[in-house]
Amino acid sequence: MSAVWSELRLRELVLPNRVWLSPMCQYSADASGVPTDWHLAHYGSRAAGGVGMVMVECTAVAPDMRTTARDLGLWSPEQVAGHQRLAAAITSIGSVPAVQLGAAGRKSSHGVPWGNHGTRHPVPISDGGWQPLAPSPVPFADLAVPAEMTRHEGTRILEDLERAARHAHRAGYRALELHGANGYLLHEFLSPLANHRTDEWGGDAERRMRFPLEMVAALRAGWPDESPLIVRLPASDLLAGGLTTDEAVVVAARMGEAGVDLIDLSAGALTPAATRTAEPLHHARYGPQFRRAGLLTAASGLISAASHLDEAVPDLVDAVLVGRALLRDPYWALRARDAEPRESWPKQYHRAFPEPIT
Repeated sequence: MSAVWSELRLRELVLPNRVWLSPMCQYSADASGVPTDWHLAHYGSRAAGGVGMVMVECTAVAPDMRTTARDLGLWSPEQVAGHQRLAAAITSIGSVPAVQLGAAGRKSSHGVPWGNHGTRHPVPISDGGWQPLAPSPVPFADLAVPAEMTRHEGTRILEDLERAARHAHRAGYRALELHGANGYLLHEFLSPLANHRTDEWGGDAERRMRFPLEMVAALRAGWPDESPLIVRLPASDLLAGGLTTDEAVVVAARMGEAGVDLIDLSAGALTPAATRTAEPLHHARYGPQFRRAGLLTAASGLISAASHLDEAVPDLVDAVLVGRALLRDPYWALRARDAEPRESWPKQYHRAFPEPIT
């Protein structure tokens, strides 16, 4: 059997295969940040579609850490109840429920992709937006200029992260990921292009990683010891003067020491000027370098053919996260597996296939 369809153990969690749903924002939460029927239908169909883990989209740890007003949240009891319903559905349908937590930083308070000018359109406070926080007052594209985060605000965000981790456990999620790439708050601290601070949180690579490591420690404090913690990390800024791969490997190693079990590799996206790669498995190709950090690795990014899976696992990474292909087809993983349907597809669908010839 292909290694892609073999089990993978993360602490006490055993995942049935190494093809997972990548967290892809739906921007469809209700006004309180609670999952809706759309989320049940969307994630339920992917759970039935053969992926080993369903990673629920980036879920904000606080109101001002959302990207949009339609983001999911995990800061209130009402939200926890909605996530309990969602995690239970994913489990009962046949996959492992996980959730990605987000602290958006300067990529905050913008429109949804299909409204106005989308994610490059800032929503002002007068229209229901909020003031973004970031390491330095350096905006992302045309979004609002963020306020430079104070130590007091940093302490509050660490408390938000720990609370969100406890809420995620209470909701029934089995794995937890922190979105630390794509220009979010953790990435902003790591990159010298976004972090211009001169205090203990800025300067050389060692100081720039201090707050990201505090973020990991806060999550680990609120998350059970037996459950895995994942971080989506940029392998490179893909920009001159930005975060380098060698620096990111050191960050990954330090995160492993702080309790992270797997690095989910991404690259670029700190600014619109960053190189946009069109090559499938580009992120996965960083995997061998990050294995030097002593952690398991995974990657997403333009994985759309069954051949990509065997090319990636296990030579490049230990698992893959599939996004757009699974948006187009919730049963993409079952088709990619290409096994006898009655051995892989849900029993409710068996009569859709001809009887095997004996």
